[in-house]
Amino acid sequence: MLKHRGFPGRLPSTDFQFTIRRANPKGATPLSARKRYADRRAIDRRADEAFLGALIAHFGEEAFERGNLDAGRLSWLFGREVVPASDPFDPVSYEALLRLDLRVAQANFPQLFDGSSEFTFDTSED
Repeated sequence: MLKHRGFPGRLPSTDFQFTIRRANPKGATPLSARKRYADRRAIDRRADEAFLGALIAHFGEEAFERGNLDAGRLSWLFGREVVPASDPFDPVSYEALLRLDLRVAQANFPQLFDGSSEFTFDTSED
């Protein structure tokens, strides 16, 4: 399992995790698109925004391996902002390739692109 170094481990000051520490010996948790209802809690929407902001900052438009990214958090974005980058796609593989659909991401999370979000992560090296 690839570990994405430099990727935030969780949403600060919460228990919403973004990465996992080790591979599950029983196999990877399958990715599946979860429906996001309009009445979701604000903290859940905030976690989605922070996770997507980290994905954009870390990977941009490039395809990336699922690796140690949390399946539960990915599933909230899967099928919309995060899409399979290869065909056939194996939803239970840590090596599965994904990519961001930035057009959909901008439509659903415009604050990440107009600079009004607190979760625009800077990846430039000093």
